[in-house]
Amino acid sequence: MGIGVSLDRTCDQALDQTGSCLFGDRNYIHMMKANLDALETAMQELREKRDDIARKVSIEEDKGLEQLAQVKGWRSRVASIDSQVSDLLKSRETETKRLCIFRYFSKNCISSCKYGKDVSKKLIEVKELLSKGVFEELAGKKLAAKVVKKDIQKTIGLDSMVGKAWDIIMNPEGRTLGIYGMGGVGKTTLLTRINNKVKDEFDVVIWVVVSKDLQYDGIQDQILRRLRADQEWEKETKDDKASSIENILERKKFILLLDDLWSAVELNKIGVPRPTQENGSKIVFTTRSKEVCSDMEADDKLQIDCLSRNEAWELFRSIVGEDLLNLHPDIPTLAKQICEKCYGLPLALNVIGKTMKCKEDVHEWRDAIDVLSTSSHEFPGMEEKILSVLKFSYDGLETEKMKSCFLYCALFPEDYEIKEELIEYWISEGFIKGERDKDGSNNKGHVIIGSLVRAHLLMECEKESTFYKTEFTPAVKMHDVLREMAIWIGSTSGKEEEKQCVKTGVKLSSIPNDDINWSVWRRISLMSNQIEKISCCPKCPNLSTLFLRDNDLKGIPGEFFQFLPSLVVLDLSHNRYLSELPEEICSLTSLQYLNLSYTPISSLSVVLKGLRKLISLDLEYSPRLESIDGIGTSLPNLQVLKLYRSRVYIDARSIEELQRLEHLKILTVNVKDALMLESIQRVERLARCVQRLMIYEMFAEVLTLNTAALGGLRELDIRDSQISEIKIDWKIKEKEDLPSPCFKHLSSIYIYDLEGPKELTWLLFAPNLKHLEVRRSFSLEEIINKEKGMSISNVHPDMMVPFQNLQFLSLKELGKLKRICSKRFALPSLKKFGVKDCRKLPKALSLESFRETNRSKEVDE
Repeated sequence: MGIGVSLDRTCDQALDQTGSCLFGDRNYIHMMKANLDALETAMQELREKRDDIARKVSIEEDKGLEQLAQVKGWRSRVASIDSQVSDLLKSRETETKRLCIFRYFSKNCISSCKYGKDVSKKLIEVKELLSKGVFEELAGKKLAAKVVKKDIQKTIGLDSMVGKAWDIIMNPEGRTLGIYGMGGVGKTTLLTRINNKVKDEFDVVIWVVVSKDLQYDGIQDQILRRLRADQEWEKETKDDKASSIENILERKKFILLLDDLWSAVELNKIGVPRPTQENGSKIVFTTRSKEVCSDMEADDKLQIDCLSRNEAWELFRSIVGEDLLNLHPDIPTLAKQICEKCYGLPLALNVIGKTMKCKEDVHEWRDAIDVLSTSSHEFPGMEEKILSVLKFSYDGLETEKMKSCFLYCALFPEDYEIKEELIEYWISEGFIKGERDKDGSNNKGHVIIGSLVRAHLLMECEKESTFYKTEFTPAVKMHDVLREMAIWIGSTSGKEEEKQCVKTGVKLSSIPNDDINWSVWRRISLMSNQIEKISCCPKCPNLSTLFLRDNDLKGIPGEFFQFLPSLVVLDLSHNRYLSELPEEICSLTSLQYLNLSYTPISSLSVVLKGLRKLISLDLEYSPRLESIDGIGTSLPNLQVLKLYRSRVYIDARSIEELQRLEHLKILTVNVKDALMLESIQRVERLARCVQRLMIYEMFAEVLTLNTAALGGLRELDIRDSQISEIKIDWKIKEKEDLPSPCFKHLSSIYIYDLEGPKELTWLLFAPNLKHLEVRRSFSLEEIINKEKGMSISNVHPDMMVPFQNLQFLSLKELGKLKRICSKRFALPSLKKFGVKDCRKLPKALSLESFRETNRSKEVDE
């Protein structure tokens, strides 16, 4: 009886549902066609709204903002329902054919009823999404990563100090921790360990290198670079930057790591809120002075001592290596004696250890003991325990010229990155000969830099991000302790050729006269100050180098140049108000190097009158300079001429001028006219000098680049141009074709706003390319075309695989880009990969492919 009742109720419910489906308010069969039409219309409207929002989001992201979570979620739901609706519409024809009797019935009622119900449901969901697709804001400021991990070398004896420091930081009552100790003792290494230890304890970790020369705006820039993704802060005043920093940090629990304080930093001037027990924020800084800890009102102080004898020996032995220690029975004993001369200072242990690790003759070890024993006992404190020990590496340099090259590096501010310019300075000073290779490079200069790097007196680094573009240029810099040693040698040496006066970044407003005995110095550096005018005219009979770079000079009195008879290097670059030079500059009859880059100099007429010994002239990034008329006859010995990003564009007249420079070896130029570029390439002697080429606002059907003519090309920059096709030619007039034609020195290519080409297969002719950026080239569909690539590799098999040496790849705002190359590719040398607003580029051919073969590298989506 109970079973029968249950069956009756089930049948009744089925009949009710069927009736409702056929005749009721939810007549899914009868309303199917109308609902399908409405669904298709609503879905199209939803897609259009989604595309409009996506475009607006892209614009906001280009400004450095980040898409809001609710917008991202809405777009994700739209994508999901779009797929579901598409699947429903695939069955439309089949289901509508089943309808009959004025579409009130179906040949398969159950199937049609279910389908009609799904259509009705999706229509409701689509309309709901349409109604919710209204946002007051689409994007907001991007949140900075909590912490940027830093590389760290092997440490010994620091584990306990890391534990102590961490306990102090985690103590809620502590707010500021000062870590102090002598230079090179491991303070920065300890701070790095703290940085890398942070996980979820703070909202953001901010690392700032303060150094002795850095000013407040430099500190602000480093902080804002971590906190704000947009670049608008670069144009703000110091007060605006401080306000921005305060507004961001007062809402966060932060830890600020300040490395290498030489004096107290006024946090309110920077905009950093004071840490309190309530906000939980912390400040940790390193300094060489215990007094700075008091001036900074540190709640806790932690002194870093040198390593114990056992720890020092363990570190020194690990650096030198067991194999070397076993070469001779006396070496272990001698090594322990040298290790003791390092006084447990990690920096000294590293420098001396790495110097000795290549010494396989026991006599070299005995000589090292003698040198250290005679040069490290004369002065107490820093000079006795650090500088004299570090000077051992300096004394071990092979030649006096190499020592001069090293001391020259101390003329630049702390953490200053430089390489190619350094070689030009050395040539002008006569430290190395000016002979150059076919590509314009000076091999001897690079050999000396390599020797100084291997001696651990210079450090290799990458010079990043100019104002105009992102770049990673190989460079070197000097560790601050080694720089102090070099300054000490230059200021105390009795040798005339070593005498150097360095006053960089000390906020000088005028050239000092009373505290500098100008008559005795060989080289003077006043870089990175605030000097507006030169009021004194000291006599400098011995001065050979004068750095006034990065100041606020508005003019220079002519009398100043009349007392510099021996000056060979003059750097006036980065003086943004210096628009003209006095005629008396022509009295610098010994001058060989003149740098006027990043200045508003508009005319060379004064310079061209008498500087006939000049061999290097840098005019890059001079926004007002438009002509080089007269340079060919007035500067007959010129070897280096840099015009990149000035307003000098090569024309027939300037080619004539350049051809008169018989000794020219290095040239950086800008070209607007394709015919002018062809003219340059036809002049073989001139073309091979070109190292940096800027193609700007060029309109041409075909642009031809000759790999033989432009054999020295290192950087190619194409901007704001319309070029239908870029061809590569490797034929030399009256000579056979090259066996493997390519730009073997071309390492950086920047292509911005180039209209015309659909592919860039010609990049195969740059096998040593390390840096490639392509932006806003809206006609581009692929980077390497399969057919063109095959035709090239058939002739030149060694050029088959692209981008083997590429380290940095950036593809942005390339709306038609579908592929990078025709198949899955590996980029073994890549360090960073950036893809943005390339909607047609399948992820399988971009990010995912890259991740599978380069999982340890950085990917920017």
